Amino acid sequence: MQRPFNFSAGPATIAPEVLAQAAAEMLDWPDANGVRSGMGVMEMSHRGKEFQSIYTQAEADLRELLAVPAHFKILFMQGGGLAENAIVPLNLGGMRATPGFQGTADFVVTGSWSEKSQKEARKYCQVNIAASNQADGHTHIPEAASWRLSDHASYVHLCTNETINGLEYHSLPDLAALGSSAPLVIDFSSHVASRPVDWSRVGLAFAGAQKNLGPAGLTIVVVREDLLGHALAVCPSAFDYKVVADNQSMYNTPPTYAIYMAGLIFQWLKRQGGVQAMEARNIAKAALLYDAIDTSGFYLNTVHQDCRSRMNVPFFLRDESRNDAFLAGAKAAGLLQLKGHKSVGGMRASIYNAMPLEGVQALVNYMREFERLHA
Repeated sequence: MQRPFNFSAGPATIAPEVLAQAAAEMLDWPDANGVRSGMGVMEMSHRGKEFQSIYTQAEADLRELLAVPAHFKILFMQGGGLAENAIVPLNLGGMRATPGFQGTADFVVTGSWSEKSQKEARKYCQVNIAASNQADGHTHIPEAASWRLSDHASYVHLCTNETINGLEYHSLPDLAALGSSAPLVIDFSSHVASRPVDWSRVGLAFAGAQKNLGPAGLTIVVVREDLLGHALAVCPSAFDYKVVADNQSMYNTPPTYAIYMAGLIFQWLKRQGGVQAMEARNIAKAALLYDAIDTSGFYLNTVHQDCRSRMNVPFFLRDESRNDAFLAGAKAAGLLQLKGHKSVGGMRASIYNAMPLEGVQALVNYMREFERLHA
């Protein structure tokens, strides 16, 4: 029997073979040699040798998958991307500050998540909106040459994939070429591990795991070593990147089961051919779905084609009185969680790494049949 296709934006679909492995190991986790521990992962001490082996393997696999350079630390934290909107300025907001004044962070606002980020950062540092696409309804990414960057910014923040609005940076800006020496901070929560990262242009990247890397509860932070040790005095110790790094993410009890699940997904990604292979699949999936929207007179996507997200595809029925019927029919067809975010309405298909091409094809077939019946 075909399992339904889950298009949720997060927590999101997980590859069935990963879920099956986790189910098989739920009561009695075996090590790499098949030796049973007598415990489930949720029961293990985070300092015991069993979990330490899970953690070490997960960190090594993620470093390999994302090609993270040796001078970056990988941190396993909690709080999700929303908490990182505060944790980043708590750690970096005071860098390069003028004596007697708060530091300044530059933000490029391209949608709902970068808007949340800049509002939260205002609690801890000055904020400069270097560019915004709010005036056109978050449908394009402002050209980098037009950004109004600060002279001595502590960092420049981008949300490189806007989950709600469906915009994605398909390349990262070269801040040095724009006249800025500030480190680039990217929120890559909803497209992490879906494409390679140019780490030469990044100072810090963070991601909630619940979209592409596993269940909710785990946050990945990849931070360049020279950015450690700059936390504001008010920063809680558990959120101080240097403290977390110095304690190998064990300063407080980490989200052990979420790390274990992420580790299984890292191994699954490696079996699929790694990030480069996933990128090719994601390009094919997105092209299939956008083509169905663009060649229809029934559906609409408003994002400029050069910055459309491969991961999150919002679309609208031109006759929105048919929304409920569309969603009911989709659910009956085994196509779940297609309702758009409440702030924008319409529909949204999140087609993360674990969504197979067959799922996108099933959605396209349903959309065409719905249009045939209702146009």
